[in-house]
Amino acid sequence: MGVRRVKPWVFAACLIPLGLLVWRGATNGLTANPIEFITHRTGDWTLRFLLITLAITPLRRVTAWSSLVQLRRMLGLFAFFYAVLHFGTYLVLDFFFAFDLILDDVVERRYVTAGFTGFVLLIPLAVTSTQRMIRRLGGARWRRLHRLVYGAALAGVVHYFWLVKVDIRPPLMYAMILGLLLGARVWFWLSKKGSGVLSRA
Repeated sequence: MGVRRVKPWVFAACLIPLGLLVWRGATNGLTANPIEFITHRTGDWTLRFLLITLAITPLRRVTAWSSLVQLRRMLGLFAFFYAVLHFGTYLVLDFFFAFDLILDDVVERRYVTAGFTGFVLLIPLAVTSTQRMIRRLGGARWRRLHRLVYGAALAGVVHYFWLVKVDIRPPLMYAMILGLLLGARVWFWLSKKGSGVLSRA
């Protein structure tokens, strides 16, 4: 099955977490602390979509399915979409636009600092995700800019680590997955560099 046929199904699947949140809200299933529940769920899915996006390149290399890369932009935009929902919940429902308190929170609480840093890093990636922006920036500059996704994913994992107080297994799992994905990129880079050296020998 080609990527064009898969894309609508992937798009629909990416909306399932939002649909479940809406359903739980409509059926009074957001627990005793709905703001915290929404914040955690949207944060979880932001990090998951970031990792799924980063997994596209290694999967493409391993499977040789080059058209798989066509899903990467959509998945990355969904990561930003859930990040906006995550930050929006914090901004509107938690602090109700109290920007002075939010600024204090960002400065004083390190897990908020890490999360806010990750969100800020995602903004230029979302803004420059169109074909028009790729042409304006040029392929090389666009690729360099989009390396910010590594920093955003790392900030997201750190944010999760510093947030939890008891069970660190979930953020540790995300950290291990991120480590594997970044390690795969280093391996591919070293292999390519090694091949280049051998070809010149």
